[in-house]
Amino acid sequence: MKRIILTAAAMLAISLPAAAQDVLVSTDWVLKNLKNDKVRLLEVSVDPGVYEKGHVPGAVGVKWHTELADPVRRDIVSPASFQKLMARAGVSNDTTVVLYGDNNNWFAAWGFWVMKMYGHEDVRLMDGGRKKWEAESRPLDTTVPTHAAAAYKVGPRNDALRARLSDVLAVAEKKTPGVLVDIRSPDEYSGKIFAPAGVQELAIRAGHVPGAKNVPWGRLVNEDGTFKSKDEIRRIYAEIGVDGQAPIITYCRIGERSSHSWFALKMLLGYDARNYDGSWTEYGNAVGVPVANNAGTIWTGK
Repeated sequence: MKRIILTAAAMLAISLPAAAQDVLVSTDWVLKNLKNDKVRLLEVSVDPGVYEKGHVPGAVGVKWHTELADPVRRDIVSPASFQKLMARAGVSNDTTVVLYGDNNNWFAAWGFWVMKMYGHEDVRLMDGGRKKWEAESRPLDTTVPTHAAAAYKVGPRNDALRARLSDVLAVAEKKTPGVLVDIRSPDEYSGKIFAPAGVQELAIRAGHVPGAKNVPWGRLVNEDGTFKSKDEIRRIYAEIGVDGQAPIITYCRIGERSSHSWFALKMLLGYDARNYDGSWTEYGNAVGVPVANNAGTIWTGK
């Protein structure tokens, strides 16, 4: 008789419902798996303070600006710090990690992107994030969980998921094939405004990268914060000529909203997509790069 040995990943796949073998899981699925030791919930919200006010039971709060980003260099968290974060959160390499957050999972999607950059195999988003969980009157907990520290070994960084300024410029100047997708609001894209109201991170120039297509991230979600169907999302992009035939680079202001659209393009549609986390605050402040400013707005230092 042939002896079959299952890997930890295979055992996990068997233990989880077939419907969960996707990058999106429902609030129902999360509720049913709150006690599942093979699943770890991480909350990554734009406003880290909402975690303390109440979170999905058992979820570990992760601060995007200090724990997923390097506080000294403008970069994602270092490999060593990422490894410590995962170990502290009780995440092993074979753990199913489910991220969620506020603002329709903006920074949860960014956390997903960071985890994929470091090669975590099984990471997912809770579709609808906090908005849907709260709207359904799901349980919230103010207790900070204490998970046993786990052994975690960080993988090599996958820079194929990331675009740099030079990559964006090469596409804008038609030196390399590709399509740029600006997911900001139409007013940001046209140059009418520099950034959303109340935002401090500014660029001294308004507008967009020449040739970029404008598909605001909000077009991809339903009223309850969940993603629209794959067919609907595919049609939205196809309408402006983004069909996956050419490599795609998404960008916004600092890379968080664009990671949400990157998730849809890369993880839901399977297109060749990269996220430009430098985004407009890097590109709009860079010297010697072209800008399309339809509104003609000029920064006056105020």
